[in-house]
Amino acid sequence: MASSICLPSPLATVACAVRVTASRAPTSNSGRRRLRQLHTVGRAAAGMDAFHVSSQGRDAEPLLHPGAAAATATHRRLRVRTHAQGAEEASTGAGDGAAAEAADYSLAAIILPFVFPALGGLLFGYDIGATSGATISVHSATLSGTTWFGLSSVQLGLVASGSLYGALGGSILAYRIADFLGRRVELITAAGLYISGALVTGFAPNFVVLIIGRLLYGIGIGLAMHGAPLYIAETCPPQIRGTLISLKELFIVLGILFGYLVGSLEIDVVGGWRYMFGFSAPLAAIMAVGMWTLPPSPRWLLLRAVQGKSPVEDNKKKAIQALRRLKGQSASDKVLTDEVENNLASIRAAYADQESEGSIFQVFEGASLKAFTIGGGLVLFQQITGQPSVLYYATSILQTAGFSAASDAAKVSILIGLFKFLMTGFAVFKVDDLGRRPLLIGGVSGITIALLLLAAYYKILNGFPYVAVGALLLYVGSYQVSFGPISWLMVSEIFPLRTRGRGISLAVLTNFGSNALVTFAFSPLQGYLGPANIFLLFAAISVLALVFVILNVPETKGLSLEDIESKILK
Repeated sequence: MASSICLPSPLATVACAVRVTASRAPTSNSGRRRLRQLHTVGRAAAGMDAFHVSSQGRDAEPLLHPGAAAATATHRRLRVRTHAQGAEEASTGAGDGAAAEAADYSLAAIILPFVFPALGGLLFGYDIGATSGATISVHSATLSGTTWFGLSSVQLGLVASGSLYGALGGSILAYRIADFLGRRVELITAAGLYISGALVTGFAPNFVVLIIGRLLYGIGIGLAMHGAPLYIAETCPPQIRGTLISLKELFIVLGILFGYLVGSLEIDVVGGWRYMFGFSAPLAAIMAVGMWTLPPSPRWLLLRAVQGKSPVEDNKKKAIQALRRLKGQSASDKVLTDEVENNLASIRAAYADQESEGSIFQVFEGASLKAFTIGGGLVLFQQITGQPSVLYYATSILQTAGFSAASDAAKVSILIGLFKFLMTGFAVFKVDDLGRRPLLIGGVSGITIALLLLAAYYKILNGFPYVAVGALLLYVGSYQVSFGPISWLMVSEIFPLRTRGRGISLAVLTNFGSNALVTFAFSPLQGYLGPANIFLLFAAISVLALVFVILNVPETKGLSLEDIESKILK
């Protein structure tokens, strides 16, 4: 048997397969029945740090294959083993005991189903970072390399926000077609739109074609931000689901930083904006090829069967094949079959007395309404607590503090991007240890304090610029450990299975719609209220957000998706 190893971070599993171990199941009929009950119901509250799942007063159980009832009081661990060790254990296991012992996760089950969907988030972040430099380049008489560089403020705004409008359209499109296409095909489609949008923009001969390219790229963002959290949540172990989905936010921040870096390198090149926009095409091609090699989500296959959209037996076989590709060839047929049967039973229970898949009206009923209130509320407050406005003032704040780097906008952006990256990394590796609620409550509290300090700086503390710098860093850090990663994590796991696809579509639409609203409202508010009152307004909204989190957002740490639906949403 492979020995137990604690790793420094989830990324240390790149060379290994991950094994969730539990005690051997009893071979009696009652023992088997108990195993099936545990598999369906799941067990709660598993804390996770450095791939160590602590008992938290009771033994933590994995989602895909729980251990037997005869568990000891020792801690469960995620074990690291090679495929050779897995094959050896499979060959020496004894019948049902070997089949019931543990769920084997291959390298593909942990790394690849995360990395390729997460590239969709990286490409979203890259667009944010690259656009800041591209709008300067395309509008410059000496650097644009075009005869139509004299863009009006409205035209320049369309260049900057064109992908946002496309993302709104992509969110609406995802609502209509996502459950039909499936998570995998949706992400392949998103990658294709990323590629076409990047190439059309990069080779645009005029302003109209440039905007068409920005819209195409934005539609890809809308599909990717819907499909990526769904695919990751439905294919990863529950003990590290929070870490992996939050890690997608880290990829977004990494993409922003990457966009800033490319922009700083190409900003002095004639026609540099073409390279800034076009450089995302090869990254999107990697995403497309990677998603093509991955299997469809087993849960989605079973969902389509229960909805009557595909033959049940055919999709059960496809789900078993998908699980085998995820877990590796060493997983026994009995383990895979039992898992599919239990997941199928859970989905049928969710669809009891229901005849069709969730409609837009059913998203606003019962458990789905509670889920949308939580998920939609989080992504709404994520946008209307002022993050774009705070970053707008970043350069002037750093300049007043006397930082030489502030004279160069690109360097300032890189500095803030690095800090965002570090703080997001902290949230990613602590979310399954500390939990969702503590990070949200602590982060939103920090956001509120930072906004009050910024308002005080512009009203009465003008002579203390380091107060503003500290408030700026407090805001960025607090946002990146709370609303940044946790909002999307909660959205991906809180919706019931029957309305999950449509519910997440509406949450993504809420996010991009409120983003567009803040973008449009910021300029007139800036002129009418001034910076001090703007920050006071955002501070008041942040207080409301804090109350919302305390009263409405549950803790989902360590719970399977089925547990969340049965224990929290009922």
